[in-house]
Order: sequence, then C-alpha cells, then structure tokens
Amino acid sequence: MSDRPYVLVSCAMSVDGYIDDATPERLRLSSPADFDRVDSVRAGCDAILVGAGTVRADDPRLLIRSPARREQRVARGLPADLTKVTLTWSGDLDPGARFFTTGEAPKLVYAPTGTAGGLAARLDGRAEVIDAGDPLTLSTVLRDLAARGVRRLMVEGGGGVHTLFLTAGVVDELQLVVAPFFIGDPSAPRFVGSGVFPQAPDRPMRLEEITRIGNLALLRFLTGTARG
Repeated sequence: MSDRPYVLVSCAMSVDGYIDDATPERLRLSSPADFDRVDSVRAGCDAILVGAGTVRADDPRLLIRSPARREQRVARGLPADLTKVTLTWSGDLDPGARFFTTGEAPKLVYAPTGTAGGLAARLDGRAEVIDAGDPLTLSTVLRDLAARGVRRLMVEGGGGVHTLFLTAGVVDELQLVVAPFFIGDPSAPRFVGSGVFPQAPDRPMRLEEITRIGNLALLRFLTGTARG
C-alpha cells in the first residue's frame, strides 16, 4: 500500500477563478447534471475531505445521493457513504453540523496537538479527532488515512484546502468545472490562493479529458505528481 491515498481535487469555478460570490447565499456554479456526475465520482472514492471553513460556511452533508450508487457500494462490501474528513487548526466546529449528524460512515477530524484534546471532548460521540502534529501536516493526515484503508480521497474545498494540497504536491488528479460567467469581486473566494505550486509553466499538468456538460466545461488534469 502507498503511504498516501490517490488524491482527487474536485471544484467548480467561474471563468475568472472564483468558487463563490461575496453574498451570504451560496452561489451555485454547477448544474443538476454536473451534481450527478460529482455524485458518481464520490461513489468511486473511499473518503471525502473539506476544510473546517467549508463545514462552517456551507454545512454540507457530503453524502452519496443516488440510491442506486449507495446500493452498489454496499453490494461491493463498502459503506453506503464515504468516510468524512475535515481539517481544523482552531477547533471551531459545531457538533450539530450536518457533517457530523448525517450518514453512518466514520467522521474524522484532524487537528494540531494543541487543539485536538479539547476538540475531542466537544465532539465526543460525533467524530474521531486525530492529533495531526504541531503544526498539523498533510503528510501525517494522508499516512493516517492510508493506514485506515483509504485508497482514494476526494477533496472538495474550500480554496485554502485546495491551495494546501496543491502546493504540497500531493494531488494526483484535478477535476475542474468552469461555469460560463464571471464574478469579478476580489473579496469573493477563489479556487486557490497565492502559493508556490509544483505544476509551474515548466512542469504543466496533463490535460486528460475535456467534457461538455450542458453549458459547463469539465477539465480533467493529471498532475504528474510522484506517489509515495
């Protein structure tokens, strides 16, 4: 077994690279057809990861929606839903969030040493809190997930988490859906922030697939990142 899972980052963004606008309501950049495609991709993974900021802002359930896909997973001896994973530095997580209260699969929270103890007490019975070091490191998180049998990890945001994974060089595949409009607001969240990325102009990703989904475009890249 590799010392980390295969990591797939999935995101929808505007033409100018934003994943939301700056209003309180969540902007839908995708479509029903693309939501179904994402559901299919989820069903082929073992775990799904979002940052604590996404848990707070979007209150996602992170469940597989299709009953048929859930049944197919169970028939293969897998849980109907994916293991849910989040990263937190501050420990600011609501035990009542749908991340913790929906689905029967395990919920894992990785936190730095100084945060893990108190957070474990607050989330007792809702999630397993794992000490990911001081400071928290992705290598610790990914090794622990691999040891738990996670072979394929889907990462769904937000922008800070995308940036963290991509700059660390641990992303194997990027599925990027582009919506046909602009946001144009510098205060809105972007797909990634500033950073030093391994996939620079002299080491580009490989465009593996382009798919039209109605008025959206799916770009599927392989990063060429070495495993292990």
